[in-house]
Amino acid sequence: MFCNQCEETAKGSGCTVKGVCGKEGATAGLQDVLIYLCKGIAVRNLKAMEKGVGDAKAGIFIADALFATLTNVNFDPARFNDLIQQAIALRDALPHLEGEEPEVCTWTPKNDGDIAAKADEIASLAQKGDDITSLRLLLTYGMKGISAYYTHAAVLGSTDETITTFLQTGLAATVADLPADQLIALVLECGGVGVKVLALLDAANTGAYGKPEITTVKTTVGTRPGILITGHDLKDLEMLLEQTKESGVDVYTHGEMLPAHAYPAFKKYTNLVGNYGSSWHHQKEEFEQFNGPIVVTTNCLVPPKESYINRIYTTGQVGFAGVTYIPAAADGSKDFSAVIARAKTSPPPTSIGNGMDLITGAAHDAVLAIAGTVVDAVKSGAIKRFLVMAGCDGRHSDRDYYTKFAEALPKDTVILTAGCAKYRYNSLGLGTIGGIPRVLDAGQCNDSYSLVVIAQALAGAFNVDLNELPISYNIAWYEQKAVLVLLALLNLGVKNITLGPRLPGFISPGVLNVLVENFGISKNSTVEEDLARMVPSA
Repeated sequence: MFCNQCEETAKGSGCTVKGVCGKEGATAGLQDVLIYLCKGIAVRNLKAMEKGVGDAKAGIFIADALFATLTNVNFDPARFNDLIQQAIALRDALPHLEGEEPEVCTWTPKNDGDIAAKADEIASLAQKGDDITSLRLLLTYGMKGISAYYTHAAVLGSTDETITTFLQTGLAATVADLPADQLIALVLECGGVGVKVLALLDAANTGAYGKPEITTVKTTVGTRPGILITGHDLKDLEMLLEQTKESGVDVYTHGEMLPAHAYPAFKKYTNLVGNYGSSWHHQKEEFEQFNGPIVVTTNCLVPPKESYINRIYTTGQVGFAGVTYIPAAADGSKDFSAVIARAKTSPPPTSIGNGMDLITGAAHDAVLAIAGTVVDAVKSGAIKRFLVMAGCDGRHSDRDYYTKFAEALPKDTVILTAGCAKYRYNSLGLGTIGGIPRVLDAGQCNDSYSLVVIAQALAGAFNVDLNELPISYNIAWYEQKAVLVLLALLNLGVKNITLGPRLPGFISPGVLNVLVENFGISKNSTVEEDLARMVPSA
């Protein structure tokens, strides 16, 4: 195997034996083969679309398949083997190209040995380290992020064929002999499609559940048995709440599901009682102490311990061998009765953490509703600077940097955040400025879009360019959705982003030079050095 798609990849260059995420090498090889076959689907279907005979299911399948290959989503080789067979069937049902076709359109494995050999070949090519390979990987990982966000929107009925068409265009480009400048253009276009898909998901979520409101969320536990739901899929949460509302079972959010408390539609459920635990990488300790069943709707799943693996339920793209999977019916509905029955036999959750309330829901509409107060605070000098500290959390000790950075910020600064990175500082009790929380949590990683809308509104209020605002960007990344958010920010013209805790292992020196020269991207340093650079008055 060779996998370098996440920030924690071994030695900063690539996992070669087993993923740091816990994924076995053979399973990582299966996901590479699945992507390889999706490229063949894309090549054939794009040509078929030109003739008016394309298969609309191809784009949807590709989005689902790419989502399954994100870090910490699917660890189940059986699920990947099934997807591989589906990909072959879909590809081979499409019209063949005239003349000689690329191998992605014709390769068909005869047995498991063929699949393993192809996986080794793909891994070998990924290790080349040249600029073209780097750009192809950057484009692929950005498209994985698009796929995740698109899948969430599609579940709620919001689709856009231009987005799935781009996924096919991008995949086909990775097997074409394109020069670096054309690949760079596609990478930047990927960022533009990222903006579109983030806006699509934002509209889907608010259309279904209302506009988020700044909300205080309890982190204490009750005396009733509970179900813990983690991940990002709000539709799954809605179905679970509907099925548990008269059951005597409480529902707690975990990780990236925390922002759900801010949506008006979820406030009517009295059994949605609070948030339990913190970000994804604390699962082994927190899930063990929760005592009840846990529903994992999306990434990030950590390979579960034997002590609680029989309490884990996965759904959507998430899979792990030996864990109960909850499928969707033809109409999209899901039956959580087995989870509810398990909860009724479980003791209440064990109390963890400091019991401090958390604040979320500071999405663009909520913040723009108090825009006048924010602008006045800036004009009066009460707020000197905004720090965008969005992105991902991770398990390595160098992530303490973000906690220390937040603690060191002057009291006249405000943090704008989204994603699980917030768990590094959202319980520090940083206080308020004139009633404005110093940590404004817009929500999940996809809600990074809200931070851009807020920044654009501030730029309009002060009649300045986006990059002239008193805003600095100190972004933490972990996986491919964060890669897509970064590309979206670049597409919007945001410059001088600080990225950490490590730069992506798949970025070659040549590609990094392009990012530095054109966008001013830099790696984080020490708290003291970065504070002096990002908050000049500190």
